[in-house]
Amino acid sequence: MVVALGYQLYDVARRVEGLTIAQASFALGLLGLVQFLPMFVLTPVAGVVADRFDRRHVAALALTVDLALALLLTLTTATHHVTLPLLFGLGAGHGAARVFINPSMGAMTARLVPAELLPRAIALNSTAMQIGMIAGPALAGLLYAWGEPLPYAASALMLTTGVVSVISLAPLAANSANQRTHPLRQVADGIAFVRSNRFLLGCVTLDLFAVLLGGATALLPVYARDILHVGPQGLGQMRSATALGATAVALLFSVRPLSTNVGVKMLWSVAVYGAATALFGISRNYALSLGALALVGAADMFSVFIRNSLVQLHTPDDKRGRVSAISGLAISASNELGEMESGLAASIMGATGAVVFGGVAAIVITALWAGLFPEIRRARTFAPPMPGQE
Repeated sequence: MVVALGYQLYDVARRVEGLTIAQASFALGLLGLVQFLPMFVLTPVAGVVADRFDRRHVAALALTVDLALALLLTLTTATHHVTLPLLFGLGAGHGAARVFINPSMGAMTARLVPAELLPRAIALNSTAMQIGMIAGPALAGLLYAWGEPLPYAASALMLTTGVVSVISLAPLAANSANQRTHPLRQVADGIAFVRSNRFLLGCVTLDLFAVLLGGATALLPVYARDILHVGPQGLGQMRSATALGATAVALLFSVRPLSTNVGVKMLWSVAVYGAATALFGISRNYALSLGALALVGAADMFSVFIRNSLVQLHTPDDKRGRVSAISGLAISASNELGEMESGLAASIMGATGAVVFGGVAAIVITALWAGLFPEIRRARTFAPPMPGQE
């Protein structure tokens, strides 16, 4: 759905509204911004909700909202009533739904498996997600080429499956202490916990700033349509290449999870992510571009796997919803605001300049964070430190 939405918005901006490449690129950036704003506003609420109520119900309700948006996109596209304001509005709705999906789903895993199996569980969960991210973009490109409403209809079917799957899980009762605490107090406690834990703060903000500056996803429609000239099918393949690289790493970690020097390896993976992004930016060979994107996805999954495992294991269960919400806000800020940054940069220095600048910036951020947060470098294993060693 997201792949189709971005390509459709860019195509409408260019073909229907007659905008230039720079103006249409900026519109893609605005799409990221309108998805982020509801996340920014609702994240504190979403974290508290995930900690006060059964996380299955929270996730299922949010998925149902996303399902309604997919059906609306199917209908308006089929009847040729799509406009830029409508696409921006539905993008904002998707952002609002996702802000409740992420903390509730993210906080479930640690309740479903023993702590010693959590790294493997996160790897398996990431593998399932990445398989969807391989098939989804590739199918989006094919379906969009066959008929513009089709990717949205397929998304509606998959979201229906997601709702049923989440509801079928065993009940996950909320922590009773959270239900006795005032919601505003819970919000403050969650923020204070992350701020006081320099290790968690470093992990969350590293992803925030590296991907905020280094992401190239928002500009893939520009590359597909006007630089590499591969159309919507090529866009789907490029998005799938990123997911394919990520899946390879996730599968590897599900069989042989990392166990030593996890902090340093996370820093190096972010630096590789930046270098691969810059390589994609300058490539004009489609095969090389796909290879660079696969490396982007592999490096990103390497970092995500380590960070998610560390954050989950360093956070008490009664705060996991709120910490997951804060982490999700950082990820969303890096992705959606990163799209805004990419679109703005592309309107000034062109798509190639924006992508290369972002890749180099991600490398610089990694070097800075290695110095500012030595706690990350000192993380040898996933196990949380003993009391007094934080």
